[in-house]
Amino acid sequence: MSNHDLVTNRKMARQNGIVQPLLTDLYQITMAYAYWKSGKVNDVAVFDLFFRTNPFQGEFTIFAGLEECLKFLDNFHYSDSDIDYLIQTLPDNIEPEFFAYLKDLTCKDIKLSAIEEGSVVFPRVPLLRIEGPLIVAQLLETTLLTLVNFASLMATNAARYRMVAGKNVSLLEFGLRRAQGPDGGLSASKYAYVGGFDGTSNVLAGKMFNIPVKGTHAHSFVTSFSTLEDISSVTLRHADTQEQCDLLQLAVDWRRRISSIVDVSPEEASDGELAALVSYAIAFPTGFLALVDTYDVKRSGLLNFCAVALALNDCGYRAVGIRIDSGDLAYLSVLARSTFEQIAEAFKLKWFSKLTIVASNDINEDTILSLNEQGHKIDCFGIGTHLVTCQRQPALGCVYKLVEINGQPRIKLSQDVGKVTIPGHKEAYRLFGADGHALIDLLQRSSEPAPIIGQKVLCRHPFQESKRAYVIPSKVEHLYKEYWSEGRICVRPKPLSEVRARVQASLRTLRQDIKRNLNPTPYKVRCQVAVSDDLYSFIHDLWLQNAPIGELS
Repeated sequence: MSNHDLVTNRKMARQNGIVQPLLTDLYQITMAYAYWKSGKVNDVAVFDLFFRTNPFQGEFTIFAGLEECLKFLDNFHYSDSDIDYLIQTLPDNIEPEFFAYLKDLTCKDIKLSAIEEGSVVFPRVPLLRIEGPLIVAQLLETTLLTLVNFASLMATNAARYRMVAGKNVSLLEFGLRRAQGPDGGLSASKYAYVGGFDGTSNVLAGKMFNIPVKGTHAHSFVTSFSTLEDISSVTLRHADTQEQCDLLQLAVDWRRRISSIVDVSPEEASDGELAALVSYAIAFPTGFLALVDTYDVKRSGLLNFCAVALALNDCGYRAVGIRIDSGDLAYLSVLARSTFEQIAEAFKLKWFSKLTIVASNDINEDTILSLNEQGHKIDCFGIGTHLVTCQRQPALGCVYKLVEINGQPRIKLSQDVGKVTIPGHKEAYRLFGADGHALIDLLQRSSEPAPIIGQKVLCRHPFQESKRAYVIPSKVEHLYKEYWSEGRICVRPKPLSEVRARVQASLRTLRQDIKRNLNPTPYKVRCQVAVSDDLYSFIHDLWLQNAPIGELS
């Protein structure tokens, strides 16, 4: 790796200051000491990070957070102040040599393999495989989980919104003020964009992640004006001639002229609202998108907006559109579109009929589906609370399980079969059917040869003997790449825009019935994950070896 790459890696890591070795659970450090005390310093482990159930009652998940995991590995190091804090916090009997050991720890001996970020993933298929010294791999657990859990949940939520909204409607993330703290807000903005949103209101997220930032104004801007006399400056230079235009007078005149088209008397409309919109238009003549529901969309907001938009047109500018933040969004959007079309026809301004209609107001998936059924005319949704807090399901539930130690497989048993782990060092493959769609994900032991295109593969449910099927793949995709090894990043993380494109490309490999909002068809022949015949026998042999034998008396 060149010096430039090393500098880039360090810069990438420094951008994520909150994520550090002490961002973990205490028991990771106490286990590390117990391992160290037991002489397990040289033990080599394999851990799998995976989830057990798709979120939001759906049948797919989007994997995200890999870039942040690589940043964490690149920057993993206990500082002097970290060690001082641990000395104060841990029991007095901890040997000083352990703290010296921690001080020198890095991830140089860790190997991390992962599915590509932005990919569609499914339960029980490991998203990350971590190999290396047992103590170091154990210390990574909590931090890797917190980096993957919310990122993947958030990207999945955003992708679901994108699907119900359709490809022709813009989606903006407006959730910072409702998010779980500043870091939750930044993460939500980042992974909403990954999942398919087009922009964010979060200015810091725009700067940090190069996400388009969008926004207009709040109701407080409108209510800060009471009368037309509240405007201190009413003029605007013409876009072409540079002559001064009295935008306020033009708007007042237009309000009178179009009142019959809008079927609202100028006296009914709020002068304070008109003053606010004129002031905003003077400030942003090329980006005039106005909030129109402060008082009454039908009786005031639409008339005032159209008057100002037409006045701007007289000055050589084109308005962008409106935002509606309350009321019957379907009805009001249809009314607004009809109004725009009538004015476009009356004054031969074709572009006026295409003005953008943005809707906000506590929107969720079901809201959009209902609006679709009602034939709304909305061009863009601004979505906050339900998106960034993932209200339908607040956690994904990723887990981090030991599957091999010193080359020997390990299995966790449970009376709940869903919590039994799949042991050993494994590879994952995605098999595609003749129609080109992804058909099944298959886990195999790493010692097995990869599936071959055109050759029959037996795919089994890991725990139910009768559930099995033959697959003849038209395409085989090996899901894992080695992203971190020998203390460095092996595969450079892709720009966020490419991860975002990967999400949509990956979703296109699934049949539509798997992605639908209501009663989606389960992926993978109704089992959590498919395993090879060899891995199936391996699981059950190990299960029998480790399960306690009862005694009747």
